[in-house]
Amino acid sequence: MKPFGKSGFFSACAILSLGMLVQPVFAQNDSLRERLHESIVVASNNQLEIVNIKPTPLDTIYEVELNTGELLYSDASGQYLFAGDLYRTTPDGLLNLSIANRQEANLRKISAIPDEEAIIYEPEGEAKATLTIFTDVDCTYCRQLHGEREQLLDFGIRLRYLAYPRGGENATSYDKMISVWCSEDRHRSLTQAKNGQNLPIRDCESPVMAHYDLGNQLGIQGTPALVFPDGRLIPGYMDAPSLAAMLGIE
Repeated sequence: MKPFGKSGFFSACAILSLGMLVQPVFAQNDSLRERLHESIVVASNNQLEIVNIKPTPLDTIYEVELNTGELLYSDASGQYLFAGDLYRTTPDGLLNLSIANRQEANLRKISAIPDEEAIIYEPEGEAKATLTIFTDVDCTYCRQLHGEREQLLDFGIRLRYLAYPRGGENATSYDKMISVWCSEDRHRSLTQAKNGQNLPIRDCESPVMAHYDLGNQLGIQGTPALVFPDGRLIPGYMDAPSLAAMLGIE
């Protein structure tokens, strides 16, 4: 069960309340990570992990990134946390700093996936942008997007496919995606699977579930899910010209 998601705020409150009941006495020189460990990691029975802690523009407030992709904010003592977005006021309005931090985290996680684990389509000329696509071979809109790959490549967009069988190992597409990623010709097998053709059953040490877990960390709930070069996560299908326009490509 995922403790965070759209209702992450409420789940966070429940977990943090449980952790605060412990009220541990911390040594003065303990790090903030150590101070938060019992309330977040131990109280969640190790379902949650602290991925990163970094300062914010506020001197006494730190951003705490969890393995679920959730961002929390802590005071320097580690005794108080809150969930929500952090904004900066500017003459042009409010600037959401949390969104920028999420996008940065998305890029960091996406970049950690080596290219040999992805299925990549390269444009003939210089790549003007890379679009990372979490895909399911049984997804109707994934198939529609894949059908426009030549248009996307003509725009100079490099396509980087990662696996996201909706439902994980219980998905009807799971075995198909294993067969695709274990194929000697992944490009051909991916297209065949998206065309509804039966593939030979294959098995190997594939990255399919690692990609799926990453998608969950990014907050993906459906396919296709598109990660732009700036870390923006855009759910759902968009046609090739619209995607090119969003990428600043004419």
